[in-house]
Amino acid sequence: MSDCVFCRIVSGEVEAEVVRETDATVAFLDARPVQKGHVLVVPREHVVTLPELPADQLPPYFTEVQHVAARLPGALDAQGSFVAINNVVSQSVAHLHCHVVPRTKGDGLRGFFWPRHRYADGEQASYGDTLRAALAD
Repeated sequence: MSDCVFCRIVSGEVEAEVVRETDATVAFLDARPVQKGHVLVVPREHVVTLPELPADQLPPYFTEVQHVAARLPGALDAQGSFVAINNVVSQSVAHLHCHVVPRTKGDGLRGFFWPRHRYADGEQASYGDTLRAALAD
């Protein structure tokens, strides 16, 4: 889908800090992260919501979400992670994506009203390097 920014990231038309790719998924840093190191995992195929993801694609998609959630805390010296999917409401891009956000006790996130942050110059690439190394098989 040429008008979908995530499809354009998957195809390489739009630049993003990609941290991992599989045959079924692409994982990249959110440009406006809730916490630095916030990763989005998207299916390569354009689907808008989780209920639209074909059943045979559920295992590879969630295996990758699980992989990112397992390795992200250690890579970023976090205590855990927050994993979430919005379907339609609060879904800023109409392409299925799972948020994997590093969390540490006292990180200031409360409830579901979380301010977004920006990376300083060069900082996003540094986080990308760290996560690519941690997520490599």
